[in-house]
Amino acid sequence: MSTFHYIDNNPLDLAKIHEIISTNAKLALSETAIQKIEKCRFYLNEKMKLISKPIYGINTGFGALYNVKIDGRNLQKLQENLVMSHACGTGEEVNSEVVKLMLLFKIQSLSYGHSGVQLATINRLIDFYNHDIFPIVYSQGSLGASGDLSPLAHLSLPLIGLGEVMYHGQKIAGKQLMEMFSWEGINLQSKEGLALLNGTQFMSAIGIHCLLKSHKLSYLADLIGTISLEGFDGRIEPFNELIHFARPHHGQIKTAERISHFLEDSKLICQEKQHVQDPYSFRCMPQVHGATKDTIRFVTKTFLTEINSVTDNPNIFVDEDEIISGGNFHGQPLALGLDFLAIAISELGNISERRTYQLVSGHRHLPPFLIANPGLNSGFMIPQYTAASIVSQNKQYATPASVDSIESSNGQEDHVSMGANAATKCKKVVDNLQTILAIELFTASQALSFGSGKTSPFLASIVRSFREEVSIVEEDRILHYDIVSATKFIDSLEIDNKELFG
Repeated sequence: MSTFHYIDNNPLDLAKIHEIISTNAKLALSETAIQKIEKCRFYLNEKMKLISKPIYGINTGFGALYNVKIDGRNLQKLQENLVMSHACGTGEEVNSEVVKLMLLFKIQSLSYGHSGVQLATINRLIDFYNHDIFPIVYSQGSLGASGDLSPLAHLSLPLIGLGEVMYHGQKIAGKQLMEMFSWEGINLQSKEGLALLNGTQFMSAIGIHCLLKSHKLSYLADLIGTISLEGFDGRIEPFNELIHFARPHHGQIKTAERISHFLEDSKLICQEKQHVQDPYSFRCMPQVHGATKDTIRFVTKTFLTEINSVTDNPNIFVDEDEIISGGNFHGQPLALGLDFLAIAISELGNISERRTYQLVSGHRHLPPFLIANPGLNSGFMIPQYTAASIVSQNKQYATPASVDSIESSNGQEDHVSMGANAATKCKKVVDNLQTILAIELFTASQALSFGSGKTSPFLASIVRSFREEVSIVEEDRILHYDIVSATKFIDSLEIDNKELFG
C-alpha cells in the first residue's frame, strides 16, 4: 500500500526526500497549497482583464524579445511556442531517478502560489510522478541562467501531448501517453510556459541526487578507510579526541569519532606496533574526510534552500498586488555549490587511492600486490592502476564550471552560471568515487587476510558480508568482475538515516 506525501509548503529535507523516494510515496496537494495556487491564478486572470501595459513573459516575448507585446488572442499559443522552441536538449538521456526528482521539485516550487499556474497543470505533473511517467530529458543544453530552460522544456512537453516519456521501461510519444490515459493536453494559459521553464529543477535534482549519494559515500569512506587502516596495521593515536577538540572542525571531530567507534574491541589496533607513524592517507583521515563532510553540509544547506524556493520568473505576490520580474532562476548558488562538492568528493577518491597504493606496495607485513606468489601472479597491481585512472579523471571533472560564462539571448542574458554543466560533472565525480571506494574495499579486505590479529567485531561483520560476494584472491583471475561485485556491494549497504543526515 502506497504512502502519501502532501505538498503543503513545509520544507523538504534530505531525510524526507530519501523517505519519499525509498518508499515510493505518492504525491498530493494539501488544501493550503490548492488554495494558494488557485488564488494566484485567479488574481492573474483578473489582472489580465485590467491591464494593457506589457508584463514580461505574460503578454510579451521572451529573452531578448521582452519588448514585443503579444495580442491577448495569442497568449496560449505564445506559451506552447515557448515550450516547443526551448526543447533543444542534446546528449545523454537523464536517468529516471533524476527526472523523478525534477518533477518533485518543480511541483514543490509551483505550489507556493507565486507562479500563476493552473491547478490542472500541477495536478498533471503529480499524475506523471505518481504513475512513474518520466519525460525524456537530455543532459546538455542548459546554461543554468534563466533556469534550466531546455531540460525543463523537455520535462514539460508531455503536458501538451508532445515529446516523449519513459513508462514501464518503454519510451513512448507524448501523444500516445495521452491516449493511454484518456487525458487531454493541458491548455497552457498566460505565464504558464514561463513558470514551467524558468526554474533550477535540473540543477537541483542532480545536486540532491549527488548529495544523497555523497552523504552515504562519506560514511563509507570512513568505514572502508578504517578497514584499510587495520589491513595496514595502523595506529589508533591519530583518532584520539584530544587532538581534534584542539582543532574543532565539525567534520574532523565526527570522522575521528566514527573511526574510533568502528575500531571498538579490535585486538589488531591495540597490538604493539613497530612503526611510530602512519602515512598521511591513514593518519589524516579525520582532517581530509572531515573537510569533505563540512563541504557536504554547506552544499546541502544551499540546495535545501533552493528546492524549497520559488525559482521561476516573474513572481506574483497577490496580497501585495505585485508582479515582479527578477532573477530567482539564476543558478549561481547551485553552480558554486556543485563545483565545491565535486572538488570535495574528488578528494575522498584521491586519498582512498593512496591507501590502496600503500596496501599493494609491500610495506609492513604485506606481500607485494597482496598475493602469496608475486611474480607468477600480478595480484592487486592493476586495480590500483584503475583507481588511479579514475582519480585522475575526477581531478579533470573537478575543474570549476562556475568560473565560466557566455553571453546569450542577444545580450539580454549576459552572465550565466553554467550550473547545469557543474551538475553533470559533479554526478560523474560522485559515481566515480563509488568505484574508487569499491576498489579500496576489495584491496583492504585482501590485506586484512594477511594480518595476525583480529579486527573489531563490527568491521569483521562487514568483511564477512563482503566475502559472500567477493572471495579472497589466491591466484590471478579476472578482477573486473570482482570490482563490479564490490561496487554493487557498497551500493547495497543500508545505513541509518541518523548516520547519513544527522
